[in-house]
Amino acid sequence: MATTYGSTRSPNRHRVHRPMANFRTNNASPFRHIDLVLVACVIGVSLFGAVMVYSITRGSEPPYDAGYLKRVLVFIVLGTAIMAATALFDYRKLKDFWPFIYGLSIFMLVMVLVPGIGSRTKGTQGWFQLPGFQLQPSELAKLAMIIGFAGLASQFRGDLDNSRVLMLLGVCGAPMFFVMLQPDLGTTLVSVAVAFALLAVVGVRGRILGGLALAAILGSTLVLTSGVLKEYQVARLTTYVRQDDTAVTKIDRESRYNLEQSKIAIGAGGMWGQGLFEGSQTNGEIVPEQRTDFIFSAVGEQLGFVGSGALLALMGTIVWRVWRAAQLARDEFGTLLCTGIMVMLVVQVFENVGMTMGIMPITGIPLPFVSYGGSALLTMFLSMGLVLSVHMRRFS
Repeated sequence: MATTYGSTRSPNRHRVHRPMANFRTNNASPFRHIDLVLVACVIGVSLFGAVMVYSITRGSEPPYDAGYLKRVLVFIVLGTAIMAATALFDYRKLKDFWPFIYGLSIFMLVMVLVPGIGSRTKGTQGWFQLPGFQLQPSELAKLAMIIGFAGLASQFRGDLDNSRVLMLLGVCGAPMFFVMLQPDLGTTLVSVAVAFALLAVVGVRGRILGGLALAAILGSTLVLTSGVLKEYQVARLTTYVRQDDTAVTKIDRESRYNLEQSKIAIGAGGMWGQGLFEGSQTNGEIVPEQRTDFIFSAVGEQLGFVGSGALLALMGTIVWRVWRAAQLARDEFGTLLCTGIMVMLVVQVFENVGMTMGIMPITGIPLPFVSYGGSALLTMFLSMGLVLSVHMRRFS
């Protein structure tokens, strides 16, 4: 049999190249690094929130009202699609377009203050009334501020002189100013916390941060005493430090009533709760704003300490995965994006849960993924999509 030597035939000549071959063999492929734990927790908490919204809005007797549930489920489906689309988008391209995103958010904050364009609800001019939906631009502005800060800071490459620090402060301060004009102190406080965290991460000196902290305290005091806020808004913000005092004015009594009923509901849940779809306080609609601001009261009453702890554990898992994505990010831009989103999430959870128990001021901040509200829910899904995008591209 003849033997052929020196053949140049490649052993891979007849290998079949399939579309999925690159996905399986290329470790840098973004699709190999989807954070399924984060996706599962986000969808799980959102569905948990839908159940709680239905529990406290369906009514006490048949036929039960599923109107709120249907709207929440629509927002969850839409939010999941937004999260998936954002994850597929390469977050690094935002470094070139952040001025447009940031500028659009400022434009929306200005326009919502114009009478006849923006709508007023409970003393705050902060919504666009759209067909079947109220858009709250301040929710999107928090995320736009994070994107703007990350985009600008990444251009400085760690070289921060005083003028550049002032530029970063300007990026953070502009949306806060317009949000305060609504007025919405709760959203402003969240933005302040996010700004401090981002400034610390980029390496701003401690004495500057200390000065900014003092300015924030003085500014908050000025806002509370200058008449910018309505009397009932001031009462809500200060009730938690006067819980043992005797209520004097009608507004003070109403604010005290809201907090007292929330604490009663949480205490009534005990260890295991009174049962899903049960609860005299929440099903009796005694707790105010229970599908939005005070929804954690319903969780505490119906599911008890165990159910509340399980919800907070899921929230903590989401925070952990976002923090992990920040540490694994390939560039400073990705790290700052994830850091800002993580702090925004932590502050909102702590503030919302704290205000239902009387350890934080009542600011009207929703519980992420759980409270009823389309703008807040879609913003959080969009934020999680950016985190997924950062995590998926840490090797590319």
